[in-house]
Amino acid sequence: MRRRFAVASFSLAVVLGCGTLPAAAAAPADTSRSALAADALAAPDVDVTKVQAHLSELSAIAGRNGGNRRSTTQGYRDSVAYVKGKLQAAGYTVTEQPCTSGCTSGAGPNLIAEWPRGDANNVYMFGAHLDGVSAGPGMNDNGSGSAALLENALTLAQQNPAMRNRVRFAWWTDEEQGLNGSKFYVRSLSSTQRSQIRAYYNFDMVASTNGGYFINHITSSAAAPMKAYWDSLGLRPEENTEGAGRSDDYPFEQAGIPTSGYAMGASARKTSAQAAKWGGTAGSAYDPCYHRSCDTLTNINTTGLNRAADGIAHTLWQQAVS
Repeated sequence: MRRRFAVASFSLAVVLGCGTLPAAAAAPADTSRSALAADALAAPDVDVTKVQAHLSELSAIAGRNGGNRRSTTQGYRDSVAYVKGKLQAAGYTVTEQPCTSGCTSGAGPNLIAEWPRGDANNVYMFGAHLDGVSAGPGMNDNGSGSAALLENALTLAQQNPAMRNRVRFAWWTDEEQGLNGSKFYVRSLSSTQRSQIRAYYNFDMVASTNGGYFINHITSSAAAPMKAYWDSLGLRPEENTEGAGRSDDYPFEQAGIPTSGYAMGASARKTSAQAAKWGGTAGSAYDPCYHRSCDTLTNINTTGLNRAADGIAHTLWQQAVS
């Protein structure tokens, strides 16, 4: 997630250590889960161990390239090659989109993958930024969103269901320098292409160790399947106020495209009410390693990562599968 310097409340908290966030309170009854299952169109359970395997590879890529995956580095380009190779092997139509204006000099490309099934006039997009900051390998920010998205794409290909609508995935460049890759993509669309995108879903920092469960535009129709899934787990998600205007959903929103997405929080501090609801430490940052060298594989909340990955699958199946 891009840092927004102007808001003082987003200051970085003292590192308190990295662990797994306690599970949220259990749902009071199973009726909502049963109703959700009836609606879920057999959405698969995304294997979190496979998501973790993608994270491990992104970590190894950073390790081989100066310890980071900044958009202008070989670490980023190698990250693109890894994701692209997996998608192509699964049967996706994959495009590297060079950012020819507005991006940092030397930034690598956006990566766009479309599953070639379903109505091309009704597109649901799912995206995450693949770049990180120079300070560290960027495992939560944003290896977590990138890896969860990749495994969802591979799961869709493996399941190969009949598709009602089209699904397009994106891994963005240069987010950390100003949302530049996604801005370029949206600018590159014709008015017809923009109108074909029914909703864009963004996933940025979905495994924060002291995190909460946040949804962009939580009351919108685009957010409804995402909220329904987390509600079924008894998580009682909240609006992602910290992330407003700070990640790759914003250029889509500015273009009039409905947006939503999951997040678990960055440098803002968890409230006492949130700690009572979700566990974790009140008064501490959602991610104590935000934009720091300690954003490594030990800075991943596996429970949150799993819940995000499965919520993505539920949303995808609801919006696009026949």
